[in-house]
Amino acid sequence: QGIDLSKDSMAMQRLREAAEKAKCELSSALQTDINLPYLTMDASGPKHMNMKLTRSKFESIVDGLVKRTVGPCQKALQDADVKKTDIGEVILVGGMTRMPKVQATVQELFGRTPSKS
Repeated sequence: QGIDLSKDSMAMQRLREAAEKAKCELSSALQTDINLPYLTMDASGPKHMNMKLTRSKFESIVDGLVKRTVGPCQKALQDADVKKTDIGEVILVGGMTRMPKVQATVQELFGRTPSKS
């Protein structure tokens, strides 16, 4: 709707919380709904945010961030003088690692399925 929320701290907080919730939901679902009633107001009245977000759209949004992690992983292997085949297990730690896109990138990079235990 062409509204800049960057100066509205309450709206930005609600957006961040909704984004985190959507990220978590899209780790196990193919689509999620983001509904934020009364997100802000302008001269014409209250503004609501209602949208569907698919996993594929979300993955395209975060693709650059995921790709930026590949270089440091390769550098760590190089600095340690270790080959991918020398690694017995890859353990993922942290919330973003639950994302299928992150897991697929790790599997492609290391040539093995990351441990989920």
